[in-house]
Amino acid sequence: MRNLVLIFISIFLIVASKKLHAQEETIQGQGIAINNFMIKENLLKNNKIAIIATDSLDIPIESLNGTFQFSINGLGQELRFTEGVSVMKQPINKSTFIYLRHENESGTHGKLYYVYQKDNNLNPIKISWWILVIIPLILILLAALFRKFIVVALILLVGIFYYNSSQGLKIPTFFDTIFDGLRNLI
Repeated sequence: MRNLVLIFISIFLIVASKKLHAQEETIQGQGIAINNFMIKENLLKNNKIAIIATDSLDIPIESLNGTFQFSINGLGQELRFTEGVSVMKQPINKSTFIYLRHENESGTHGKLYYVYQKDNNLNPIKISWWILVIIPLILILLAALFRKFIVVALILLVGIFYYNSSQGLKIPTFFDTIFDGLRNLI
């Protein structure tokens, strides 16, 4: 068990050290590539999300202008960035998962967010792929350790997958998020 903890800590430190160095704006051909982004509520408070191009330290790239191809929950869209910011055309009517994916010459960049809506305010929460892996693994591990917990663990797992599906996180998106995270480790 101690070796397993040391392995997880080692992997975490390796991943964290890669994220410490800010990436520069990558110039590819004529334009600037988007290698990182984040989402925030639009400043107009019109139930729309703003996508902000950033470097690896989440500092906005204000010099970015142009049209870029994104996939939002599996649907392809062209987003027009002006000074590093683009606004999604569709308003968000209820709390939901949003999976954004952008592919360019340097690779595929995908992020999963849970957008929590309360009182006409949107609060995007970034969901790490680690959470998508660890929570079911903990439930399975507890069920394996405590035989009486098997039924409760199965009910919790089904409940988690049902809630995720009803909020827009379908099974293919779930696995895409995990595979994107694993790909970024290498």
